[in-house]
Amino acid sequence: MTTGATSSAPPAGLRESKKQETRQLISDHATRLFIAQGFEQTTIAEIAAAARVAKKTVTNYFPRKEDLALDHQDAFIASLARTVADRQAGESALAALRRAFFDAATAAQPVAGFSGPDFARMIADSPTLSARLRDLHDLREAALADALTEATGAARDDITPRAAAALLGAVHRTLFQRIQELTLAGQDNARISATVTAEADSAFGLLEPSLAGYAAT
Repeated sequence: MTTGATSSAPPAGLRESKKQETRQLISDHATRLFIAQGFEQTTIAEIAAAARVAKKTVTNYFPRKEDLALDHQDAFIASLARTVADRQAGESALAALRRAFFDAATAAQPVAGFSGPDFARMIADSPTLSARLRDLHDLREAALADALTEATGAARDDITPRAAAALLGAVHRTLFQRIQELTLAGQDNARISATVTAEADSAFGLLEPSLAGYAAT
């Protein structure tokens, strides 16, 4: 039964907006502390105090400490699979991924590996974050294999999509590491972009003989 009373609860859209603001606030403070103190040396309690929230609030938003530093990991994992799913008519998986990488590198997007020297150093100096980043590359490759299976209509136990994903994933992993390497060497994004787009042309070109027409629609 309704009474006509006005609910004191905020609208769903406002609640979601506030949740996103809180999540971003926690992430920003965590990144600042990780860069200043090191990932391993920073505690959840310190992050909670900096963000002025309870420790449980931090862990509710970020179940693992690594999630605080790598908070765009879901987009990263899905990126290659999404590119294949959204490829243009008649475009092979290789061509779509090559095009998407060039676009990302030209725009210096984080998903390609552009992070800035402080963040890159934070990752490089942390065994935990370095290991987690390797895990994310593996998960991205697995998602790509699933997308290639779907795109080609292959059987679930067909090794071909997995092999193709391994080859394509290796190129992306190598280019990501190259961007991090050049970032730590002190190069700016414009110079890094120019370097890796030229190197990417060579790296993707190595796959042309075997994958030029694979998963073309």
